[in-house]
Amino acid sequence: MYSRAVRRGRVPRRDADPVPCLLELALLHPDPDDMDWLVPTSPQEVMTRLLRGMHDEVSASQRRVGSAVAAVEWYAGLGRQVRPAAPAAEGPAIRVLDGLARIQAAMDEATQACTAEVLTVQPGGIRREAELSEGLHRALALRGRGVRMRDLYTHVARHGQGLLNYLELMGDAVEARTLDEVIDRLILFDRTVAFIPANTDRTMALELRHPAIVEYLVTVFDRLWRLAIPLKAPLPDTGIEGISHREQSIAALLAEGHQDAVIAERLGISVRTCRAHIARLSETLGAASRTQLGVRIAQAGLDGPPPSAASPSLSVPDQGSRTAR
Repeated sequence: MYSRAVRRGRVPRRDADPVPCLLELALLHPDPDDMDWLVPTSPQEVMTRLLRGMHDEVSASQRRVGSAVAAVEWYAGLGRQVRPAAPAAEGPAIRVLDGLARIQAAMDEATQACTAEVLTVQPGGIRREAELSEGLHRALALRGRGVRMRDLYTHVARHGQGLLNYLELMGDAVEARTLDEVIDRLILFDRTVAFIPANTDRTMALELRHPAIVEYLVTVFDRLWRLAIPLKAPLPDTGIEGISHREQSIAALLAEGHQDAVIAERLGISVRTCRAHIARLSETLGAASRTQLGVRIAQAGLDGPPPSAASPSLSVPDQGSRTAR
């Protein structure tokens, strides 16, 4: 259209309607003698305008490059003045990993460097197949190098077939134990680097290499490990007829004043499942309300640690022959 306007001197306005960019770029403009026609801007003027714009862009880019070079030289000079506190290969003591891709890349790097031991805490109840598959390649690489792994889960994880299949695949390379509740996710490689979540949806993580922090986390893990029950061992009997181990844990958390949603999150179960257990607790203890349930929990000794086998029998109120040993 522009070529035709240059050859003919002008073109009807209606012919240029399908290409409004010609007017927007000022390649065509209305004929002052007849507004129904458009006349072209001379090619020489258009070229001059374009070259001027390109020149301005190049000049701005050169200024930005100059500023960047000056900044790099300035910071490099600071680096020569300050002696590093530790070898550069060790990396920063705390590094924020933003995004799943960066987290996985850092985990892969730590896996490749690991030679002896991996410790993990995996909260959240039954592990989803996607979670297990995401880390399977790292676990298999570790097993292939003879690295030993110890994993902590909640008791609820025992009911996940995916976890059982994973542990069977890993064989003796992995030892797993469970607790009523565990801390948030934690992964430790060779007691030198740890990974913990940095936000609630776990799209950010912290990579920790400070020896004092890592040693503290190792101590926390070891103490939880001693309290945990091997995955292949049965959960201890509560000693109270009609009340399961999970219901005993729920009763203790209810006695502490926690809401259903908090209890469910800490034990790794759904709120619906938690409320079903609370309903069975109420039925077993003969409680008609939450207030009465709290009283019955205290009377049955469920508001604290489980009683030992040598403890005297505790009668469950209004339940006839049911007793708590």
